[in-house]
Amino acid sequence: MDLSIPSPPAAPPRPGSAPAACPSSGSLPAGNPVAGNLVATLRARIARMEHATARLRGPALMLCPSIDAALPGGGLLPGALHEAAGAGPDTEHGAAAALFVAGILARQRGSVLWVVEHADLFAPGLAAAGLHPDRVIYAEAGKPDAVLQAMEEGLRQPGLAGVVGEIGGRLTLTASRRLQLAAETSGTVAFALRRSRKHDDPALAEPSAAVTSWRIAALPSPPPLPHAPDTPGLGRQCWRLELVRCRGGGRKTSWIVEACDATGYLGLVADIGDGSAAPARQFSLGASGG
Repeated sequence: MDLSIPSPPAAPPRPGSAPAACPSSGSLPAGNPVAGNLVATLRARIARMEHATARLRGPALMLCPSIDAALPGGGLLPGALHEAAGAGPDTEHGAAAALFVAGILARQRGSVLWVVEHADLFAPGLAAAGLHPDRVIYAEAGKPDAVLQAMEEGLRQPGLAGVVGEIGGRLTLTASRRLQLAAETSGTVAFALRRSRKHDDPALAEPSAAVTSWRIAALPSPPPLPHAPDTPGLGRQCWRLELVRCRGGGRKTSWIVEACDATGYLGLVADIGDGSAAPARQFSLGASGG
């Protein structure tokens, strides 16, 4: 005789209660093609949303055709945060990175808020890249946190062509998100100029909310000018312009370009033979950065 007590029947679900969990047999394993297709679909939707938002912000900020073609928006997105830093010995001072940003903003209309921790900005250098000192509003913050606060406040003011902040040390993910959100809200482009006393500072490689991240290294000038063959170093300065990170699909790439001229435009590396303009040289970099 079976003396076991039968289990009570399961109570019916109450109205409004959550449905029971799906059995494990219906879950999607990591390597399932259906899961991969779902992820790809979501990424495509996000990319379309980002492109639509970029169109609402306005036209992209152009660099030069060969570089713009590698960027998802056909140039730098307005109303967004971008990062730039020097490379090698210039990591501490960031002179090439500052001229790179100055050249971009020189081609925009309006004033530029330029926030520094200490008064070491060389205004004639910005003018040589096309950004006249009369267009620049200089702010000396005194400490890193104050630089971030001044940048965020400036991004909330209408009518500026851009906001630049020279940041020494770390730029946390939270702080960069605040700057990115402020830039999106106002539609004003923001540049974080990263500086450090160590060229291999791990803080420069930490993730941030910046849409693009650039490293600029100064290179030797081209060969002597044709009309002065005995005087070296008179050629236009060259940069190695490296796209380190790009949200939305840009790959890690490097170009050799001529520095911004007095109108703010990047030049193309001149051909050694006859001095004619040649396409900018482009290099795809692997994960190792070589």
